[in-house]
Amino acid sequence: MKNLVLTFILLASFSSMAQTSKEYTQKGRELIDKRDYMEAILNLNKAIELDSKNATAYFLRANLKEKFEDLHGAMKDYNLAIDSNPKSADTFFARGNVKMKLQDYYGAIEDFSAAITVNENYVEAYFNRGKAKQLLLAYEDAINDVSKIIQINPKSIDAYYMRGILRLDFGDMKNGCLDLSKAGELGDLRAYEIIKEKCNTKVVNNND
Repeated sequence: MKNLVLTFILLASFSSMAQTSKEYTQKGRELIDKRDYMEAILNLNKAIELDSKNATAYFLRANLKEKFEDLHGAMKDYNLAIDSNPKSADTFFARGNVKMKLQDYYGAIEDFSAAITVNENYVEAYFNRGKAKQLLLAYEDAINDVSKIIQINPKSIDAYYMRGILRLDFGDMKNGCLDLSKAGELGDLRAYEIIKEKCNTKVVNNND
């Protein structure tokens, strides 16, 4: 009987500890919303101290570290968050963004791809993966990523604008200009500046 009582107490204590970790995490989230970042960090530290597998606390703490340009600290926390929850598309996406800042474009592409594997309609992951591919001069692959965004959301202004730029860089003048025209039609006035500069050049007839 004593063993049963002891087991019950231990289970109750564990449950209480897990709940307390969640409470500290929620408090940290609320403090972030209030921009009280130092107090938020302290609460998230406590949440992690009480539950070393608290993926949300690691994720939020990583967000704060990234905000204050502690990119390596943020990377470490995103790693721990992924270890605790390897099915979080948002964490892969966030770690990919850190790698972008560190100019690790191949690593970023891998993380954005992991986010897309978890959530095949993750528009922001397609967009940033396209940017990483653009920086690696892999224009055709980048165009495919942005085209996927347009397939998901046919009124994505940013996607038409980016695909237009990519197509121009890739040498596809006509379709690039048409994409920029669509971006302008949807409300991106920057597109018309590019159209004026790139799309209205006079065609020279060699027979003249």
